[in-house]
Amino acid sequence: MFWVLVLLSFIVLLGDGIISEGAASRPRYVDVGAIFSLGTLHGEVTNIAMKAAEGDVNSDPSFLGGSKLRITTYDAKRNGFLTIMGALQFMETDAVAIIGPQTSIMAHVLSHLANELSVPMLSFTALDPSLSALQFPFFVQTAPSDLFLMRAIAEMISYYGWSEVVALYNDDDNSRNGITALGDELEGRRCKISYKAVLPLDVVITSPREIIDELVKIQGMESRVIIVNTFPRTGRMIFEEAQKLGMMEKGYVWIATTWLTSLLDSVNPLPSKNAESLRGVLTLRIHTPNSRKKKDFVARWNKLSNGTVGLNVYGLYAYDTVWIIARAVKTLLDSGANISFSSDPKLTSMTGGGSLNLGALSIFDQGSQFLEYIVNTNMTGLTGQIHFLPDRSMIQPSYDIINVVDDGFRQIGYWSNHSGLSILPPESLYNKPSNRSSSNQHLNNVTWPGGTSVTPRGWVFPNNGRRLRIGVPDRASFKEFVSRVDGSNKVQGYAIDVFEAAVKLISYPVPHEFVLFGDGLKNPNFNEFVNNVTTGVFDAVVGDIAIVTKRTRIVDFTQPYIESGLVVVAPVTKLNDTPWAFLRPFTPPMWAVTAAFFLIVGSVIWILEHRINDEFRGPPRKQIVTILWFSFSTMFFAHRENTVSTLGRAVLLIWLFVVLIITSSYTASLTSILTVQQLNSPIRGVDTLISSSGRVGFQVGSYAENYMIDELNIARSRLVPLGSPKEYAAALQNGTVAAIVDERPYIDLFLSEFCGFAIRGQEFTRSGWGFAFPRDSPLAVDMSTAILGLSERGQLQKIHDKWLSRSNCSNQKGSESDEDSEQLKLRSFWGLFLVCGIACFIALFIYFFKIVRDFWRHSKPEEEATVPSPESSRSKTLQRFLAYFDEKEEETKRRLKRKRNDDLSLRPSRPV
Repeated sequence: MFWVLVLLSFIVLLGDGIISEGAASRPRYVDVGAIFSLGTLHGEVTNIAMKAAEGDVNSDPSFLGGSKLRITTYDAKRNGFLTIMGALQFMETDAVAIIGPQTSIMAHVLSHLANELSVPMLSFTALDPSLSALQFPFFVQTAPSDLFLMRAIAEMISYYGWSEVVALYNDDDNSRNGITALGDELEGRRCKISYKAVLPLDVVITSPREIIDELVKIQGMESRVIIVNTFPRTGRMIFEEAQKLGMMEKGYVWIATTWLTSLLDSVNPLPSKNAESLRGVLTLRIHTPNSRKKKDFVARWNKLSNGTVGLNVYGLYAYDTVWIIARAVKTLLDSGANISFSSDPKLTSMTGGGSLNLGALSIFDQGSQFLEYIVNTNMTGLTGQIHFLPDRSMIQPSYDIINVVDDGFRQIGYWSNHSGLSILPPESLYNKPSNRSSSNQHLNNVTWPGGTSVTPRGWVFPNNGRRLRIGVPDRASFKEFVSRVDGSNKVQGYAIDVFEAAVKLISYPVPHEFVLFGDGLKNPNFNEFVNNVTTGVFDAVVGDIAIVTKRTRIVDFTQPYIESGLVVVAPVTKLNDTPWAFLRPFTPPMWAVTAAFFLIVGSVIWILEHRINDEFRGPPRKQIVTILWFSFSTMFFAHRENTVSTLGRAVLLIWLFVVLIITSSYTASLTSILTVQQLNSPIRGVDTLISSSGRVGFQVGSYAENYMIDELNIARSRLVPLGSPKEYAAALQNGTVAAIVDERPYIDLFLSEFCGFAIRGQEFTRSGWGFAFPRDSPLAVDMSTAILGLSERGQLQKIHDKWLSRSNCSNQKGSESDEDSEQLKLRSFWGLFLVCGIACFIALFIYFFKIVRDFWRHSKPEEEATVPSPESSRSKTLQRFLAYFDEKEEETKRRLKRKRNDDLSLRPSRPV
């Protein structure tokens, strides 16, 4: 018994020694530093959340195998120098990681130190998109980068149809680089930042003077969509001053980044002064899905904070960041590694003679391994699934979209990098294919500044007293479209009336003045005219401006207010002023074949009816007349069923069907020829023009010149510039040009005044005329809507009739097709003729088979009575066949009957 007790005691002592030895290999405390400004909203919430996470990690001693996590928070007091000192202090005290810093400015600085000493630095507030993992491998963002925040804002701007925004931000790395990312995202959506209003650093602003100055500038600008990327302190001041300046009224759009949701979540309710100034603002919050863990932590928060501050999303990310570090520590210790630090040779060599103790800064020997464990984290925290992609970005970044209203705020939707804008939570869409189409983007209704639910158009005319400079061509010809009034600076014309009518339909005033372009002696070059919009000479240009590809690359056009396209006009002669016009529906071959078939069918019917029908018998002259009369009286004989045999009736019905189709086609073609004026010209369209060698006229200043050279490959030497309708007529009449190529509206106006010319062929380009504005101009969109309204109300037609509906040429409009396009050709009817021919052949075959069979049956006894020579036999047989064929069938039957009776009478009687 004694030895048993001794053995047990030995085992206990041995076990204690083993446990003590194992525990000694693990540090009692694993130190983690945290650098935040505790006097700020983020600093206060973060500190409480980190302490709660520290307590939860240490509440289970077995989690770290007896070690404890010890978080030491350094108050940087919003001071960059103190932030650096705090980081150096943690590097001296062997911290395995640093949570922070709070701002991107300091993150850029301290990341170099973290790289050198292999100490991971984790931040959920320094979310600058430029903090690249390639440049700063030991800096880890544990919340989604602001790149995704700016992408969400850009998609919201595109969703609401705004094209320009103003950015208002502090001059620090986080705000500035965020706005740069926003500009890149907007550019890919044909939007842009029209003005960047830069404020001093958040810590530097002591009065609202700088804010007021920038807001006054913005107030006088065109864009009314303002993006505020700042901090809670500066943000409050911005909206308070904006309200005083009347910038929180109807027509404005304010979008605040995540700083505002942090304020709304942590300071609730807001003071009435702040709440009133924020009504109608849109803002975003990093989305965290609902879960049991999150619900329990939210329930604990009031006790943790003693009711001093509300929980915001950064408190959730602070809690999860501590657990990311704790899990990485556990993995490191469980791998058997010791946590150790060593001096940096680069720093120890710099200590000689100086008072700085740089040698005290030590390298974390397991830093690279520890960093790998951090970025390989895969866990579910308060913020949802925590997992880093290969580029170190967080998996499935998403945001809540919030609208501030009178009674607080309400959520109008979500944005996720997977599916864009949606009214469904992002986690419900992750198991479905990504669909970023515009039809799949949705948000709930918004209450905008001023209390309106109507989406603001996002821009106004700048409130600087300047009118829009509208360029107008000073034309030398075709002045019905636009022209100077009696040598003054006033303008009039079709295009001017359309523009003024459209402006009246816009719901806001458009102060403008017309500025003439050109000398009035010749038509200006329209490419140069449009280019003046891009250079800022004109705010827009109005006139007879063709919408062509080259111009659409530099300006935005409105909806076309008149259709256009290039056409060919040439001299013509009239074809249907002739007594022989009735012959024109058929081509000569068609006439010949039709006439031939009338005779063929008549002959076939004569053959079929000659032996049985008295009307087809008689002297040869009478029979020829009968054939001709029957041939051209088919419909009359078709109804006399009793006079025509079955075979004849079948042939007649088929021929009647053919005749009816041909007749109806002839009638339709003749009607078209006689009612539509037929015009003849050697030029039949653009193809004829290209293949010919004749000279071609074009209007001075028109794009037709370059089009013919570049697209149609017509030599420049063949082109003749012409300046007016009179020059058009003279050049065509005297043969200077074979044809003229110009836009349809000009040609229509030319043909209404000058006769003897016509459009040949069809339009070979399709375009229209519109008004040109700078790229992405919102006025171009509103003017397009107004032009559509004019068209729907019939006002466009009234303006057209006022300026362009006149004609000095009676019955000038003619057929634009070729001379023979209305003629009926044989190839269109050969199938009908073939059917009719086959029917005639079959009828003749049946008839001849029958008549030959009857002939041989009746003539055989006669041949047996006489035995002539072979030659005379064939001759007599042919003569008898022709006589038989010509003999009426009834006479043949009577003759054969008499012969049979005679034969019977001559036969000897049988003896009784």
